[in-house]
Amino acid sequence: MIWPKVRDVLLAASFLNGKVRRTPVEMSLDLSEVTGGNVYLKWENLQFCGSFKIRGALNKIFHMSEEERKRGVVTASSGNHAQGVAVAAKMLNVKAVIFVPGVCPATKQKAIKRLGGDAVDLRVVGHLYDDAELAAMDLAKKEGLTYVSPYEDHYIVSGAGTVGLEMLLDEPDLDMIVVPAGGGGLITGIAIAAKALSPGIKIIGVQSVASMPWVVSWQSGRVVNVCYSETLADGLTGTIPQSLLDLARTCVDDFIAVTEEEIAKAIAFLHQKHHQVVEGAGAVGVAALLSGRISALGRNVGVVISGGNIDHDVLLNVLLNNQP
Repeated sequence: MIWPKVRDVLLAASFLNGKVRRTPVEMSLDLSEVTGGNVYLKWENLQFCGSFKIRGALNKIFHMSEEERKRGVVTASSGNHAQGVAVAAKMLNVKAVIFVPGVCPATKQKAIKRLGGDAVDLRVVGHLYDDAELAAMDLAKKEGLTYVSPYEDHYIVSGAGTVGLEMLLDEPDLDMIVVPAGGGGLITGIAIAAKALSPGIKIIGVQSVASMPWVVSWQSGRVVNVCYSETLADGLTGTIPQSLLDLARTCVDDFIAVTEEEIAKAIAFLHQKHHQVVEGAGAVGVAALLSGRISALGRNVGVVISGGNIDHDVLLNVLLNNQP
């Protein structure tokens, strides 16, 4: 993968202008009071398709060659990236085969089918994200389809980086940005943009203890295989590529992990205090602040709320078990 530069993020922002929402960055008075800092939330749960993923998917597929579009695309996704691919595929009349794992919430599966219509062939494979990715890459080789990675791609990372660009344009004095860390496309894209605009800013990634390859691989600089377990942050599960770990070590400052209980409390907090529906992956940054695993004391901290596609029953259960 050719690593993007800030120019590539700016090109993505120009292309995506009018195609995606400029989601709000708002100060959270409640989080600021609890943490002793000035905390700003980037509401990507309000984005088209309910997550930031549409930014990279549109940027990628619209920049494919005509020949690649004719052959069609295949991707693997925990659910949010797939929705962006589905939208782009329908817009361009491109055949898209989409693999999701068994843990992909029903809410996301229904949205993929609705958004993509006849352009999308949705297939549920295995249990966790890595199962879906292996199946998608195998099909790409067998049928000559273009594999659209959710994270390890120049255009995907550049599109995701527009989130960080918008945050600093809205709040130039941010000292730190806290980012959900899955495959790595979002955090590296944001870091590229943020460090170019504000070299001293800190970029911190957050995972769940149920799936934390970034955390265990960070010090050595080599990808370490980890065991996965069930998590509310289903959008962050799966392994990470060495290429993005190498890139992250040039522009990201640290990675930490939060527990399932902390994620649940963060989902409930955002619902109770801000009346926002946020999925587990989107809430991990708030979980890190509420738990004290990341300190906001005396700082201006931006937190990326990366998505809001959570199953209704899961949300109700979280809220019932985390009453104020």
